[in-house]
Amino acid sequence: MTKRIFISADHGMAIIYFLQSDVVSTLLAQRAGVEVVVLTDDDTKEKIASRFTRPGLTFEGLRLKQANDYAKKVQPRMQWLLGYLRRVGGSRRINTEAMDSHIWEVWGENGWKFRLGIWIPSALMILLLRNFSFARKLLVRMQNRFTPTPGLYTDLFDKYQPDMVIASTPGWRMDRYLLRESARRGIPNMTVIVGWDNSSSYNVSGADVQWATCWSELQKEELVKGSDWNPEHVHVGGIPSYDGYFRKSWLMPRDEYFKLHGLDPKRKLISYASSFVHFAPNFPNIEALAKLVSSDALAEPSQLLIRLHPSHFQDKPKIFADERAQVFELEKKYPNVHVVQPVALGGSLGYYGGEDMDEKSSMMAYSDVVVTVYSTMLVETAVHDTPMIAATIDTPGGWNKPKKFSLSLKEIGDWPTHQRFRWAKAGRVAENEDQLRDALNLYLTDSTVDAAQRRKFVEDEITFTDATSGKRTAEFILQVLKKQPVE
Repeated sequence: MTKRIFISADHGMAIIYFLQSDVVSTLLAQRAGVEVVVLTDDDTKEKIASRFTRPGLTFEGLRLKQANDYAKKVQPRMQWLLGYLRRVGGSRRINTEAMDSHIWEVWGENGWKFRLGIWIPSALMILLLRNFSFARKLLVRMQNRFTPTPGLYTDLFDKYQPDMVIASTPGWRMDRYLLRESARRGIPNMTVIVGWDNSSSYNVSGADVQWATCWSELQKEELVKGSDWNPEHVHVGGIPSYDGYFRKSWLMPRDEYFKLHGLDPKRKLISYASSFVHFAPNFPNIEALAKLVSSDALAEPSQLLIRLHPSHFQDKPKIFADERAQVFELEKKYPNVHVVQPVALGGSLGYYGGEDMDEKSSMMAYSDVVVTVYSTMLVETAVHDTPMIAATIDTPGGWNKPKKFSLSLKEIGDWPTHQRFRWAKAGRVAENEDQLRDALNLYLTDSTVDAAQRRKFVEDEITFTDATSGKRTAEFILQVLKKQPVE
């Protein structure tokens, strides 16, 4: 008897996780007897469907505009408050540094009326949430009252009669309404963890979610201790999105990649992946690198390839676009500086569509050193066994804009994932231009430095390195779907 699964893919990372890995293809294998309905961005649904079409796979709109309207029009302050508490209310049994930063971000970007009326009273609630599991479980139940009636997805549930609903978060995003509807109907549901920091930066679920699959025992511990998950319902399956890295299926020929960006094959390649632009400018890091590759300070003649962040292409706030313009000016100023921008899929998925995995993989594989702040690309770069540096050169005052919260890049070093990178000694941290120069010269002279630590870092953070995480995750989903004992 055929069973049917709803999959919510409301983000480009989810598109990669489900459709550019073996997850969906394994679910649709003939022996499984499963059909899959992927709910994704309405504006790009047809484009995604044309790319991934195959028997047993259907695409429907996720109705994100209607979901956003409901969030903004039906008791919006209460819904916002519940979302805020959900974001920062994880147990203090785990590292709360990332959550704490968001608390101060909300403080900094709002006025005194908000602080007195909302922030200070909610601080008392956060104390309860951080210390008592009953408070976190109560918060989940309180959110259930905000389920659109009539439901946003009533017709889809009636039409397809799904046997399971899977989302790329446990209700941290607009997928909460879909998951609440599945819980209300008694349909088993599950979350997959698509991001390295998701289980430590976002905590309490936005709906009653029963099952989870994550990257590692580290993430499982964060889910169990930080968000009260039943450990028997949390599966460690690795990260399917990286299977293509291990298979080298996205890797372009080196000469083709260098030609694409006008790179000099005789020069060493240093790449910079922009990150954490919401908290602080990346330009000091980028400018320092541009000056270094254009001087005699490095051990080898080098060139710089700068990968802009998706946020650099947001219309608001304007500061991100302004930094993008600064970077393009650097490219004009220095002959050995080049810029690559992520490919846009369109709609709400923006520049997170997973359209340029070949670009990302080739950049990390062919770089002699990859520099970023503390982004997920540290894990991805380690998978490619490329030396890496976390650069944290700050602009005094950060963005220096009214009601725009800034946080020193040096201060985020104690966030859970960033702390693990530092403790693993899988790469170097550079807090100023001198440290950056020294770290670059170390790796340009000997790329095997820290290689053993990189391999251990990968094993700890993503568990499986045999390119089977997609199949492994799909098999777990099928076990739950068919009510078989889960190993």
